[in-house]
Amino acid sequence: MVSVEFLGPIQMEKKEFNVQSVRELKDELYKIPELEDWLESLAVAVNDKIITSLDTPLKDGDKVVLLPPVCGG
Repeated sequence: MVSVEFLGPIQMEKKEFNVQSVRELKDELYKIPELEDWLESLAVAVNDKIITSLDTPLKDGDKVVLLPPVCGG
């Protein structure tokens, strides 16, 4: 299982998914209506490293963090 944490204004508890890649995780996340507006703009970190490829493999015990865009001045 892969644990997923949602940061910032995404008000969701940590969830676990049985997936093998970030692409599979994204497909699962699209099934959650509350995330639909966020998914296209999120940055994704796997084990504290920002990734850019949906083909990034995931294995049991990996920690994924979803980072929404932020505004600042």
